[in-house]
Amino acid sequence: MLDRLFGGRGRILWVLLLAFVVFNALVRLGLALFNAYGAEAGTLNPLRLGPALAIGLLFDIGVATFFLAPIGVLVLAWRRGSGLWLKRVLLALLLPLAVLMVFVGFAEFTFWNEFASRFNFIAVDYLIYTNEVVGNIRESYNLPALLGGVAALALLIWWMVKRALQPHWASVPGQGAGLTRLGAMALLVALPVLAVLGLDARYKEFSSDAQANELAGNGYYDFWHAFWTNAIDYGRFYKTLPREQALRILAREIPDGAGAGQTPRSPERPFDRRIANPGPAKRLNVVMISVESFSAEFMTAFGNRQGLTPRLDKLAEQGLLFTRLYATGTRTVRGLEALSLSVPPTPGHSIVKRPNNDSLYTVGEVFKEQGYEPLYLYGGYGYFDNMNAFYSGNGYTVIDRTALAKGDIHFENIWGVADEDLFTLSLRELDKRQAAGKPFYAHIMTTSNHRPFTYPAGRIDIPSKSGREGGVKYTDYAIGDFIDRARTRPWFANTLFVIVADHTHKGRGKQELPIENYHIPMIIYSPAHVQPGRVDSIASQIDVSPTVLGLLGMSYGSHFFGQDILREGASHQRALMANYQTVGYYERGRIVELKPNARVRVVDATSGKPVPDDELSKALTEEAIAYYQIASEAFKRGELKKPVAPRP
Repeated sequence: MLDRLFGGRGRILWVLLLAFVVFNALVRLGLALFNAYGAEAGTLNPLRLGPALAIGLLFDIGVATFFLAPIGVLVLAWRRGSGLWLKRVLLALLLPLAVLMVFVGFAEFTFWNEFASRFNFIAVDYLIYTNEVVGNIRESYNLPALLGGVAALALLIWWMVKRALQPHWASVPGQGAGLTRLGAMALLVALPVLAVLGLDARYKEFSSDAQANELAGNGYYDFWHAFWTNAIDYGRFYKTLPREQALRILAREIPDGAGAGQTPRSPERPFDRRIANPGPAKRLNVVMISVESFSAEFMTAFGNRQGLTPRLDKLAEQGLLFTRLYATGTRTVRGLEALSLSVPPTPGHSIVKRPNNDSLYTVGEVFKEQGYEPLYLYGGYGYFDNMNAFYSGNGYTVIDRTALAKGDIHFENIWGVADEDLFTLSLRELDKRQAAGKPFYAHIMTTSNHRPFTYPAGRIDIPSKSGREGGVKYTDYAIGDFIDRARTRPWFANTLFVIVADHTHKGRGKQELPIENYHIPMIIYSPAHVQPGRVDSIASQIDVSPTVLGLLGMSYGSHFFGQDILREGASHQRALMANYQTVGYYERGRIVELKPNARVRVVDATSGKPVPDDELSKALTEEAIAYYQIASEAFKRGELKKPVAPRP
């Protein structure tokens, strides 16, 4: 067909197209084999892999038009009799294209290794934080070998394409057979436009196996799609309810904590309410440690037999262990959003990274109103993921690695100082607040349990940079050491320690929102004030701060969508979670998935298979929509800003 349209030189385009789609098909097969998941969960089953390859071919051809259009115009525009120079120019262009193709392929493998996903808006974010990302790659992988492999494979592909093109250099554009040269050029230029209009990310959602669907994608297309859709307006793209109905449902979901004689909340803002706890509040300091990538499955308390968390397991026995808590997302900024703002994970970026995210009513603001100083302490540079701007813009004192002198750092990698050094910094800052006689709420964010999993030698029995298990065990050691050192401080007996993960170490699985991959631990530890025990209620990360405030007996104004797990949570068990565009709602063994283009699916939480469209599914769907619709509208309207509307 290319010969009919473009004459003899159309064969050149055919060779290039074939090279591109074959390479991307091999990448697709490689990703299927790369994770053990592929073999275990059936992704290699021909019934799953076949459609993934076929749909992937469609995306590959669409993406190829962007490369073939300029090359095709060059080939067609080249005058007769100058084939030698055409050959030289074309081969010179094909070499960097081969390098790009191989580099993207290698990048997809490293991204898949970290996220079990094609490129998404995390990859887009990585373009912003190139120092940390490139540093992470350099520290995690053998970069000379990696780049050498890219160069060698690119040269091999370039040589193979050169050989395949050899018989076609003498071809000239056909005369009088098919379209004119100008018409053929116009068609080539139109093909990328047609690809943009014709391709749809939904094409790859052909099965209930989320990872098989990911295989059907194309790295170039998925990156471009993520770039344009990383900020998503819920009202435009997701299923909604009439606002009055959504508000009524949310009012049932978020009970009014106002006591007798107090003005009831506005029906227009059911999340704006007064929490009234009986009795005097406990003036305890609070130290919240959000632990990087810490899945519940790492702890012996949840069945692990590797002995990775001896210190945390001991704290779990001595404190209050929450056994069915679920993260709201798969990234640190989602965890920070939930812990600080107690809001559902609305589609697109976390609020931590959105514009107009200052002066919000955070948990830090609640403590500030009670005379505390809220602090955010981070072992890396706080500009990453907009953390400095978010926390400083919301009244926290922000302290990051820049507060440490070189002599205070025992170990650091691209993500930050070793957790033990972060805790040393934290102790120093908390001692200052104690000396000044001011209570504190300190949110400490760790970094060591992150690739490349490097840490000081001699701390644990797993060598540095040997894998995830070492990162987990070192973090466990560092937290235990921090508690030991804190125990010697005068403020220890008057402090509540909250240890909770920011997210798990994996977010993708066979299902779109695999509930087990959002399961995180939480321990509340304060020997003088909290009795040991277990809480088995299903709860969400957005419920953590309301629970802590409830334990302290604080009365406060609230914009929070979360609930006190120890009070309302005992009878109202539900969790909210999201990946990149799908937001979900987990209750009574079912998960409601809300997706762009107003798509809704209700699945069994264990199997991931669709469940009957019965009254329960309908009720859960409406509850899910109410949470996300009203939360999105509230942020957009500025209704999550402080101060809370006062009520007597």
